[in-house]
Amino acid sequence: MKLINMTCTDYTELLASKAAVPGGGSASALIGALGMALGTMVGNLTVGKKKYAEVEAEIIETMSKADAIQKELLLLVDLDAENFEPLAKAYSVPKDDPNRAAIMDEALKTACAVPMDIMRISAKAIELQKVFADKGSVVAVSDAGVGVVACKAALQGASLNVFINAQSMTDRNYANSLEAEADALLNKYCPMADELFDSVTKRLRG
Repeated sequence: MKLINMTCTDYTELLASKAAVPGGGSASALIGALGMALGTMVGNLTVGKKKYAEVEAEIIETMSKADAIQKELLLLVDLDAENFEPLAKAYSVPKDDPNRAAIMDEALKTACAVPMDIMRISAKAIELQKVFADKGSVVAVSDAGVGVVACKAALQGASLNVFINAQSMTDRNYANSLEAEADALLNKYCPMADELFDSVTKRLRG
């Protein structure tokens, strides 16, 4: 059974178990999907209201983008687990095998691929959350705030999976390029998410 088809309880119990997968990458993708879903909810509560007629077209367009992002992240919940399997097998290759280093590097690159995608997609999600938070229905602004926090968590969580695998690569040029992209995404979008959260908090608390 695919992870995304499990009940919330079954997925959580599996995540808490000794099983190698799912792990932090899969959980990050799910967290990001939930965060984006909250943004879309804000959009659904906005569309059709006379008060927001001027921004309705923008909200509808943003919801379409958000729906695509949510679906992408849900696919990555399972793909992250699948991409970890080659790395699990690589660790069992005897250390005296002359091909071990190459096998490990390839498996590490595969294991990094999905977390990097989660980071890239979560960054886009944070940008969309700004539209929902700034222009969406005021009755749901708290949900936009929760959504941006979740998307930031997905971004940061996925970065840790990039870093832990990149540090073990012998191909340092490749590893350095991954780390540089991850750092750039964190440096740009974590402050953006924090600013959105603070903006929502101020609106709620005065």
